[in-house]
This record gives sequence, C-alpha cells and structure tokens, in this order.
Amino acid sequence: MLGWALTFFILAIIAAAFGFGGIAGASATIAQVLFVIFLVLTVIAFIVRAIQGRSVV
Repeated sequence: MLGWALTFFILAIIAAAFGFGGIAGASATIAQVLFVIFLVLTVIAFIVRAIQGRSVV
C-alpha cells in the first residue's frame, strides 16, 4: 500500500509540473489517503504485537 501511495505522489508531482491541476489534486489526495491507511495499519500491527508479547522488530 505504501508503494501505491508513492506511485500516486510521483504522479501528482509530474502532473503538477505539466500544470494539470485536477489530475495533480486527485493524485495527491489518493496518495494522502493511502499513506494514512498504511500508517494506521502499521500502528495497529505494532500494538497487536506488543500485546501478544512478541518483539516489535
């Protein structure tokens, strides 16, 4: 999922360079949403591992 977020971020940067505001805005929004989802899932995974007593690393 982080790969998708990075892909849409790069697409947003390229689209912004060419001046396509709608495409850049949509890609940036998608990248932000995917990044937040990835971050939340990572935190949940760390919490679950800590509760189960396993090493986080």
